Amino acid sequence: MKKIRLGISSCLLGEKVRYDGRHKHDSFIRDRLGRYVDFVSVCPEAECGLGIPREAMRLVGDPRDPRLITRNTLIDHTERMKSWSAKRLRGLEKEELCGFIFKSGSPSSGMTGVKVCDETGSRTRKGTGLFARAFMDRFPVLPVEDDVRLHDNRLRENFIERIFTYDRWRRMESSDRTAEKLAEFHARHKLLILSHSRKALTELGALVARGGKERPVELYGSYIETLMNGLKLLATVRKNTDVLMHIMVHFKKVLSGDEKRELLEVIERYNKGQMPLVVPVTLLNHYVRKYRPEYLQDQYYLDPQPHELMLRNHV
Repeated sequence: MKKIRLGISSCLLGEKVRYDGRHKHDSFIRDRLGRYVDFVSVCPEAECGLGIPREAMRLVGDPRDPRLITRNTLIDHTERMKSWSAKRLRGLEKEELCGFIFKSGSPSSGMTGVKVCDETGSRTRKGTGLFARAFMDRFPVLPVEDDVRLHDNRLRENFIERIFTYDRWRRMESSDRTAEKLAEFHARHKLLILSHSRKALTELGALVARGGKERPVELYGSYIETLMNGLKLLATVRKNTDVLMHIMVHFKKVLSGDEKRELLEVIERYNKGQMPLVVPVTLLNHYVRKYRPEYLQDQYYLDPQPHELMLRNHV
């Protein structure tokens, strides 16, 4: 399968582009996720001509629209960064990205919680780096995360699930946009969506039902926006348990008494936090191969991303 294209802050790949001439190599991102991803490397500060090494900078002023100022010489690089960002984003539109991983805390690339100084020198942690904000404004449906948040197993699983879903979406919509293709895409993702948001599943179902009555460009735009917003909501133990029980219903006429008891026991142990999600999902996949229920064979919930990433071993 063609690799997913993912934007990333250059220092996370081991590139020595930080203000101090160092890097912030992340082994999971580059070495494990990198097996399935082609990275598009971006370093806003170096690429806009500020040099390596360079004077450290910080955000100053209104957290909603801060200035980018050097720490000691107090040179304002705000307009320089904004002008470069606009040009770089035009280029990134052609890269067919399925998401972006930002460097946490960076005044240019921090996704959230970046320190911002007010006029008195006091700091808050409510800002967003200038390039990161411009990127998210330009590509509002693309999945984004930062390196620190990806150390959280649930956030990591959620982000990677979203980029693989967006990649399937991009490949599906690359040909003719039809209501039939959208309905097929939706059908295969129903249980995955349900594990995140029942509300989103209902709204998306209503969009698909109106498929023949709306212009494809509007239909597809509404669908992907609602889908990606729904998938941002974390799939909790309770939500996953509901989906697992829903799947079990499809086997009620074929499972033996022992198989039913085993499956219920495994789901209950997952629900109590005694085993990870991969255990009941693996057992359900076994029954899908054994009994071949048509509806479940195509559900991405049972196989949303490569097993080698071991994401469901920890949630």
